Amino acid sequence: MDFKSHQISETTQLRLFKDMLLSRLIEEKMLILLRQGKISKWFSGIGQEAVAVGLTASLDEDEFILPMHRNLGVFTGRNIPLYRLFSQWQGKLSGFTNGRDRSFHFGSKEHHIVGMISHLGPQLGVANGIALSHLLRGDKKVTAVFTGEGATSEGDFHEALNIAAVWDLPVLFCIENNGYGLSTPTAEQYRCENLADKGPGYGMESHIVDGNNVLEVYSKVSELAADLRDHPRPVLLEFKTFRMRGHEEASGTKYVPQNLMDHWAAKDPLENYTQYLREAGILSEALEVAYKTEIAHRINDHLEKAFSEDPVVFDETKELNDVYYKYDYKHIEKNIEVKNIRLVDAISEGLNLSMARHSNLILMGQDIAEYGGVFKVTEGFLETYGKERVRNTPICESAIVSTAMGLAINGMKAVVEMQFSDFVSSGFNPIVNYLAKVHYRWGQPADVVIRMPCGAGVGAGPFHSQTNEAWFTKVPGLKVAYPAFPEDAKGLLATAINDPNPVLFFEHKGLYRSVYGDVPEGYYTIPFGKAAQLREGNRLSLITYGAGVHWALEALDEMGLTDVDLLDLRTLCPLDLEAVFRSVRKTGKVLLLQEDTLFGGVMADVAAQIGEHCFESLDAPVKRVGSLEMPVPFARSLEAGFLPQSRLRSALEELWAY
Repeated sequence: MDFKSHQISETTQLRLFKDMLLSRLIEEKMLILLRQGKISKWFSGIGQEAVAVGLTASLDEDEFILPMHRNLGVFTGRNIPLYRLFSQWQGKLSGFTNGRDRSFHFGSKEHHIVGMISHLGPQLGVANGIALSHLLRGDKKVTAVFTGEGATSEGDFHEALNIAAVWDLPVLFCIENNGYGLSTPTAEQYRCENLADKGPGYGMESHIVDGNNVLEVYSKVSELAADLRDHPRPVLLEFKTFRMRGHEEASGTKYVPQNLMDHWAAKDPLENYTQYLREAGILSEALEVAYKTEIAHRINDHLEKAFSEDPVVFDETKELNDVYYKYDYKHIEKNIEVKNIRLVDAISEGLNLSMARHSNLILMGQDIAEYGGVFKVTEGFLETYGKERVRNTPICESAIVSTAMGLAINGMKAVVEMQFSDFVSSGFNPIVNYLAKVHYRWGQPADVVIRMPCGAGVGAGPFHSQTNEAWFTKVPGLKVAYPAFPEDAKGLLATAINDPNPVLFFEHKGLYRSVYGDVPEGYYTIPFGKAAQLREGNRLSLITYGAGVHWALEALDEMGLTDVDLLDLRTLCPLDLEAVFRSVRKTGKVLLLQEDTLFGGVMADVAAQIGEHCFESLDAPVKRVGSLEMPVPFARSLEAGFLPQSRLRSALEELWAY
C-alpha cells in the first residue's frame, strides 16, 4: 500500500490510527460478548475500518453521513458516547431506539448520522433529500451515503443516482465493495468490471479508491468534498475492500476460498497502517501501548455502564403514543365568504395556500411543473414558486419518496404527487418501511404528504383505477385522508401538510371535475379523525367515504329513504370510531359502503369493531357493499358491473326491510 505519497499532517495520521484502533478493539470486544451471549447479533466490519474512519474524518461534523451496519467508524468518529452505542446493541433505554430496533438501525440528528434500514436501497434517496435541502438553503455542505456492492442491484440505487445527477446534488455515493453480498460473490452480482464504471452512465464522475488505505480514503474524500461544496454534483466512489468475517457472525465464512481470505488478510488496513507509522517514526511503541490501554479502559468503563442499566420495560401507552409524532392540531376557522368550485380546484387552492404559508414546502412529482400535473392541480405553480420548489421528477417513485424523507430529516416539508395512486406500488417500500416506522424507531418525524389520485368510474382500466387505501391503513405510523367534497378536501389537505407525520391523501379523480361545492375563501384547516354527519336518521346507518358518499346520497334520494344516518368518514386513519358507534347504537342497523374490493378493505375492520363494541345494539347483521374481487376492468359495461352502485340499492332494500 502506498501511504507515503499522501501529504497529511502527522497529527491527522495519528488521529486516523487511533480512530481505526478504537473501531477494531470495539469489534473484537463485541465478538467476545457475542460468544458469551451478552449481545444477540453482530455485523463485523473488521477489514473495512479504513473506509468509515477515513471518510468520517474528511467531512465536517455538521455534514450528514448515512452509514451501513459495518460502518462502526462513522459512529465512533462522530464521538457518540460508547455506552449509548453499547446500550443500543443491548436494546437498552440509553440507546437511540429505546429498545425498538437493533444494531445501527438508528439516526442521531445531533451527530448528523442517519442509519440504514434492512431494505438498504432507500437510504440512497434519503441522502438525496438531505443534500437537496442543503442546496435549496444555499448551504455549502456535502452528504455521504454508504451502500454495499450487493445493494447496487436494487432499483433504488439506479433511481437515486439518476435523481442526484439530474438535480446536481452534492452527494458522495460510497460503495463498499467487500466481495460478497452475504454469500453471493461479486461475479454473481454484476457483470461490469468495476462498479465505478456505472457512474458515467448516469452522467456522473466516479473513482475507485483503495478501501484498505486510510490515507488514500481520507485524501480522496477530502479533495472531493472541498470541490463539491463549491461545485455541487454527485460523485460515485467505489471502495475496494473485503470483510474478514461473515455477513453476520452466525453466517461464518466457509463460502470464501482460503486463498482469497489469505490475500486480503495480508492487506489488513490496521496492521499495514500501523507498520507504516512505526517505520515512519510517527508511532512509537510507547504511544501505541498508551492508545491501546486508554481505549481498552474506555470500552470497559462504558460497557459496565451499559450492562448496569436495567432492561427496557414495556409500557403499552408509551409504545403506542410513540408510533406518531405528537402533533398539536391548530384549528383555523373557515371564512364566511365562499365560492362554488370543483374538487380539483379546492385541492389546488389548498396546496397553493400551503405553499405560500410554508416557505420550506417542496412539491415533487412527474410532470407537475410546466405541465401542471396530469390533472392540472399544480398548473401555474411554477410561475409563482419556481422550479426549486415545484420539481418535475424522473419516473422513480421509490427514490422520490425517500428523497422526501431526506427533506424532512433536514428540516423541510414535502408533498409528493403520485401521478396515479396505482403507481404507488413502485414506491411502496419506503412508505411502509421508512416513513411509517421512522418516528417509532428513533424519534424522527416524516413530514411528508403523498397525494394519491385514485378511483374507478372513468374507464381507465386496471392500472389507473384502483383505490388502494387499505394498503396503508394497515401500517402503523401512516395517516390516511380520503375527502369526498371540495370543502373537506381543501381543509384536510392543509391539515395534512401541517401534520409532521406521513399522510396518504386520496383524491378521487372521478370526483375531480364532477363534484362542485361551496368552499370557504382563504386558508383553513379541518381536524383529522372527525367524521362528517351528512344526514340524520334513526332507522339505518350508512357509513362510507370518498366516491361512496355520492353514491349513497344518490341512492337514498332515488329510493326516498329519509330516516337514515349518513356518515362520511373523511379520514381513515385516524378513524372516528366514536361517531360510528354512536350512529350504530342509535339505529341498530348499519350498511358499510366502500369502492375498494370487499375482502380486506377498510370496512372489514369497521365491521369487526362494530361487532365487538356494538353487538347488543344491533337489530340486523352488519352489511358491507364493495367492488367485486377482480381487477378494475376497462370497458364501461364491465366497470359498472365491478363497482358497487348496482348492488348498493338492493343491499339498502334488504337491510331496510330486515
